[in-house]
Amino acid sequence: MDSRADAPHNDPDAAPRKRLSRRTAVVGSLIVILALAGTGWLTWRLTHPTPAPGATAGAAGPAGAGGRRGAPSTTVGVATAERSSIPVFLEALGTVTPQASVKVRPQVSGVMEKVLFTEGQMVRAGQLLATIDARQFEMALLQASGQRQRDEAQLDSARVTLQRFKTLLEQDSIARQDVDTQATLVKQLEGTVVIDKANEGSARLNLGYARVLAPISGRVGLRTVDVGNVVSSSDVNGIALITQVSPIDVVFAVPQDQAGQLQQAAAAGTVMKATALDRTRSNALDTGFFASLDNQVDVTTGTVKAKARFANSQLALFPSQFVNVQLQLRTIANAVVVPVTALRHGNDGDYVYVVNAAERTVSQRSVQRGQATVDKIVVASGLKVGEQVITEGADRLKDGASVVLPGDSPAGAGRAAGGGKRARASGSQPGAEASAPTASAPASAASQPEATGAPTAAASGWQRRRRASQAEGS
Repeated sequence: MDSRADAPHNDPDAAPRKRLSRRTAVVGSLIVILALAGTGWLTWRLTHPTPAPGATAGAAGPAGAGGRRGAPSTTVGVATAERSSIPVFLEALGTVTPQASVKVRPQVSGVMEKVLFTEGQMVRAGQLLATIDARQFEMALLQASGQRQRDEAQLDSARVTLQRFKTLLEQDSIARQDVDTQATLVKQLEGTVVIDKANEGSARLNLGYARVLAPISGRVGLRTVDVGNVVSSSDVNGIALITQVSPIDVVFAVPQDQAGQLQQAAAAGTVMKATALDRTRSNALDTGFFASLDNQVDVTTGTVKAKARFANSQLALFPSQFVNVQLQLRTIANAVVVPVTALRHGNDGDYVYVVNAAERTVSQRSVQRGQATVDKIVVASGLKVGEQVITEGADRLKDGASVVLPGDSPAGAGRAAGGGKRARASGSQPGAEASAPTASAPASAASQPEATGAPTAAASGWQRRRRASQAEGS
C-alpha cells in the first residue's frame, strides 16, 4: 500500500489547516467584492451628480430644449453687428534715429581754454561751445600776413621796372631779352603773392578754428574733455556729441508684401499717420507721419526698411530707443463689425452663432472674415447689420440650441415649474384635505367661508367637536 495516500489521515493538523485556508479565501473574496462595489458606487456618484432642485422642471419647459430633448438652456453673452469704419494698421518694432548726429572734434591742436556748454543742453547751430588757446595761431597769421606784404612790394617794384624796360625798348635803347626777363620776374612774383594770400587765409582759418562752434542744432551729450587738456582733431571721443532730437525719425521694417502698397500711397501724396508706443504698448509717446521707404529688400529677413518722422516736441523719444510703431495704412469705411470673441473657426471655416430672438435659439452661420483690430473684426459677408451674435458661452452651443439672454429672467420659468408641481400634487390626492385636515385648515375655512362654499354654522359645529375630542384626549 502507498504510504502517501495514508499521510493525510495520519496528520492531526491537516483538518484545521484546511478550514483556516477556506476561511481566509472567503474573507479575501468578500474584501475584493466590497472593494469593487465601493469603486463602482463612487464612479457612479462622480458621473451622475445630484440634479439641482429645479433642474427637472427647467428641462421640461420649452425654453430648456437646447436642441436636445431635456437639455438645459445656456446663458450666453450677445452683441449686435454694427456698421463702422475700421482703420487698418501696420505694427512693427522700430528704432529711434536722429536726423543728424555729430561728434564735435577740434580742427586744430591746442590747449582747451574754455568750455561754454552744459551737459544735456539744447544748442543752436553756430553757438560757441569751447575755445582753444589761440596765441600760436595769431602769430602764424601775422607771419603769413607779413610775408604777403613783402612779396606784394617786390611785385610792385618788378612791374615798374618792366614798364621802364618797355619804354626803352620802344626807343631801341635796350635789348628785347632784358624786357622778356623782367616780364617773367613779374609773373613769378604774382604767383608768390597768391601763395602768400593762401597761407594768410589758412592762418586766419586756424585762428577761427580755435573757437569750437556747434555744427547743428540739437542736444549736447556728456562732456568728454575738461579745461586744460590738449586736444586735437585726431581725438576719438572729441569734445561732445550733438544729436538732433526735434524732429526725429523712427526706422522700422515693413514686410515686402506691403512695400508696394506703401510706395503707391506715398507717391499719391497720401499722409499715413504713425504713432510711436512705449514698450508696453499702453502709452503713445508721439504722433507723426510716414516719411520714406528704402530702395531694396533685405534678403535675410524679407523686409524693407521704412522711416517715420515725429516732431518730438515733448522730447519723449530718445536716439537709439526701441519703440512700437503703429502705422495707419488705410480706413475701411461702412464695414459690418462684431467683437473678436464672436468669430469662431471650425472645419468648414469661420462661423458665428446668430440669435433668433423670438425663439431664443441660435443658428450657426458661415461668414467670411476681414480686417481685425484689437477688439473688433470685419465680417465681409454672411452677416447683416442689427443681427445679434453670441460672444460668450459659445463653447457649449450647437446649431439650434436654446439660450438664455442676459435680459431674460429665469424666475418666471421657475415659478411656472413650481405651479405645475403643486397642481399635479393636488390632483393626485383629491381627498387629502378632507380626510386629514391640518391646523391651518379651520383658520382658512373660517377666514374665507364664501370661497369654499361651506356654511358658517357647519364650520362652527366642526370646531366644537374638534375641541371636545381634544379635551377628552387630554
